[in-house]
Amino acid sequence: MTPILYGYFRSSAAYRVRIALNLKGIAYEQRPVHLLRDGGEHLKEDFRRLNPQGLVPVWADGKVTLSQSLAIIEYLDETDDGFPLLPGDPAARAGIRQFALAIACDVHPIANLRVLKYLTQELGVTDDAKTGWIRHWITSGLQALEAGLAASERLGRFCFGDQPTMADCCLVPQLFNARRFGVDMDAFPLLAAIDRECTEMDAFRQAHPGMQPDAE
Repeated sequence: MTPILYGYFRSSAAYRVRIALNLKGIAYEQRPVHLLRDGGEHLKEDFRRLNPQGLVPVWADGKVTLSQSLAIIEYLDETDDGFPLLPGDPAARAGIRQFALAIACDVHPIANLRVLKYLTQELGVTDDAKTGWIRHWITSGLQALEAGLAASERLGRFCFGDQPTMADCCLVPQLFNARRFGVDMDAFPLLAAIDRECTEMDAFRQAHPGMQPDAE
């Protein structure tokens, strides 16, 4: 059975998993779940049977069905002997997890689609104010990440050394989002340099939202 990744081309969380799969060379089938069409395909009953949260991505490989991008990435790393996404000793792996979680838990969710819809539809926030909200929280998060890398002894061509890890799988989609919403990347030279290194690799280029079958 070919594993299936349910996702949306512009979902940061699905983007992270696509990068991880490409780095590890794992073949899979994509099943697009459109987050805007018909009120959101992720909210339909058939998808909620896969993930009661109604969120992408979902990974199904015949053995497990998993949601939450970092849980999927760690599962892939633990069940596949290919490219290691969490290399090193326990302290090194904890540092990678810390960086990835800062993005996945603290930065990305505040500007996620369901949060933004609540701001505009329920609280009556204007589009300009919504964009300001997005830029504020992304900028605040990136400032902390930049400072953390500047102080890190593990920084290399990538976030943690000279090969990409789960941290880079999370960083690149977050910077894609930052640019979408007009965040000034000149303020983050370390993050931008790592992003350039990543985009030299096919694994990252092929995972880009614009390269996906459901891209619009």
